[in-house]
Amino acid sequence: MKIRDILTTKKPILSFEVFPPKTEDKYEIVENAVIAIAKLKPAFMSVTYGAGGGTSQYTVDIASAVKEQGVTPLAHLTCVSSTRDKVWSVLEELKKHNIENVLALRGDIPQDGKIEKDYRYASQLIAEIRRNGDFCIGAACYPEGHVESANKTADIYYLKEKVDAGCDFVTTQMFFDNNILYNYLYRIREAGVIVPVIAGIMPVTNVVQIKRICSMSGTYLPSRFKAVVDRFGDNPAAMKQAGIAYATEQIIDLIANGVRGIHVYSMNKPDVAAKIKENLSEILK
Repeated sequence: MKIRDILTTKKPILSFEVFPPKTEDKYEIVENAVIAIAKLKPAFMSVTYGAGGGTSQYTVDIASAVKEQGVTPLAHLTCVSSTRDKVWSVLEELKKHNIENVLALRGDIPQDGKIEKDYRYASQLIAEIRRNGDFCIGAACYPEGHVESANKTADIYYLKEKVDAGCDFVTTQMFFDNNILYNYLYRIREAGVIVPVIAGIMPVTNVVQIKRICSMSGTYLPSRFKAVVDRFGDNPAAMKQAGIAYATEQIIDLIANGVRGIHVYSMNKPDVAAKIKENLSEILK
């Protein structure tokens, strides 16, 4: 099923994100976790794509495992470190496995700075996918602005380019203050971006995640969230419970304010995904 059709429902939808293994010896562990999350029957599950396409085959394989569980898969595809031939090869593999949803991303610049010359922007990848089959195409958006954008106005301009190139919906980077999303939604609608926006939520269950979030994305951490971390950060069990509770409260507020699509960055953790869904059992009906 295409995600653009799933998003036409008036009910809230919940989806989860998983990532493929980096090496073959970890494949079974990851596959078991993915299947456990799929058994929760989310609206769809997205499967990430390694830098430079290093896990591209695993992405297709894991997406296929999701589909076998009766859940709609969304395969990520990045382009900055991929040639056009590589991108077309992956798209053909997705077609072969009847995977019809793709999240088109530029991808992070590798540490060595080595990139291919065929693509510079996600909008170029979106246009390429649109030319190569009847895919439903998603893209990323950044309520706080992409770290490489000159300012938020420029960032929205680039988002509009993605939409004009043919993307059907967008998913936000994680955020921890819902007001940031509400303000962002107003600004992009004013700019003419009218595709569905899915809110990306990260249940932070350990301090390592917080350090990584801050170092990579510069995400704003509200004082209320910082207080949770300060109080429970050195107690892993308590931090996990508090992180899930904080994410749940975010999601409830979003749904109450009309945001229907919720995408949880579940980090291959079936227990976290299950608890989030349990907390929302009546709200999602």
